[in-house]
Amino acid sequence: MKFTQFLLRNSSIPKQALVDRFSKFSPSPLSMKQFIDFGSANACEKTSFVFLRQELPVRLANIMKEIDFLPDKLLSTPSLQLLQSWYATSLMEIVGFLEKDPDDKKILKKFTETLVNIRNRHNNVVTTMAQGVVEYKDAFGSDPVTNQNVQYFLDRFYMSRISTRMIMNQHSLIFDGSANPAHPKHIGTIDPDCAVTEVVKDAFDSSKMLCEQYYMTSPEIDLTQVNAKGPDQPLRIVYVPSHLYHMLFELFKNAMRATVETHEMALHLPPVKVRVSLGSEDLTIKISDRGGGVPLRKIERLFSYMYSTAPSPVDIDNSRNAPLAGFGYGLPISRLYAKYFQGDLQLYSMEGYGTSAVIYLKALSSESVERLPVYNQSAIRHYQTSNEADDWCMPSKDPKKLGKYERRS
Repeated sequence: MKFTQFLLRNSSIPKQALVDRFSKFSPSPLSMKQFIDFGSANACEKTSFVFLRQELPVRLANIMKEIDFLPDKLLSTPSLQLLQSWYATSLMEIVGFLEKDPDDKKILKKFTETLVNIRNRHNNVVTTMAQGVVEYKDAFGSDPVTNQNVQYFLDRFYMSRISTRMIMNQHSLIFDGSANPAHPKHIGTIDPDCAVTEVVKDAFDSSKMLCEQYYMTSPEIDLTQVNAKGPDQPLRIVYVPSHLYHMLFELFKNAMRATVETHEMALHLPPVKVRVSLGSEDLTIKISDRGGGVPLRKIERLFSYMYSTAPSPVDIDNSRNAPLAGFGYGLPISRLYAKYFQGDLQLYSMEGYGTSAVIYLKALSSESVERLPVYNQSAIRHYQTSNEADDWCMPSKDPKKLGKYERRS
């Protein structure tokens, strides 16, 4: 009898056995080109079903193994307990299809319905995990080692979530029998001819409307574009418009908020400058504001899940900046969206002047390959980091210690 059959027919086998089993396999990253080729060239629901019923448990189990490395006090929070139950339930539901007949139309339909239910169940994963971190920090505080481990985990956890939603959405949107009338050329969530500047304008307009609603004013956009193939060539790539919109909307919110608050007494607000360039390898979007900038030491903190200056979500109803803030996860999650298909998101700031945010995306669909976390010994070592002394001298802020020799521990 196969191992999976044994597990499925013996309800007394703990769910951890399934996690251990599937975490021994590495996820199989797909390229944007593979997504497109599969969805556009005689898409086969049976092939997708067979792939996903194996791949989804692997992706879920890989990240579920890493959850165990979080601090016990964080795992004991109500939010983390709830989140773990979601993942365990979803894993068991998918594994239930391992021995099902892929030629049975009813099974295929039931599988698609299950994916939709799982996706809906996991809709609040980001906020639930974030709330768990807040509960942990409020109750126990934090330390540098914990911060480092949680940061490492959450980058991988949220990236895993992006990837599982991507492949589930592709299957359900392509095979549920209802094409998207608003975007008939889309293949699932992917636009094979994504007009980048149109997404830029949509994200800016949404941010502008939100900014005006709460500040009664907003900066304008100064948009220019360059295509290495020629000035008359459109800027189009194969991409997921919703991912790009998410990144841009977050960056525009930040730029507008900084601009308005820095120039609140000025008669005219400086515009937010946007430069879009398509080269042979990269599609680059640079968003520059004159919002006063931030000091160098704070740049990396802006991407930290454990160091957020945003108002607590339970108090944001009383905050004037509520719609432009939140858990403080906007930037780190946006960077994950950029990295998901081998891109990046970086910030460059001039304190006293302004900040530039740069999004890098792959210009070629064949190079836009999923970036997926895998549970292995290398990952385990990251969680075993100890709080050792730095091997570079650190400046002291205590004037009494200046000019004196200190014993090294």
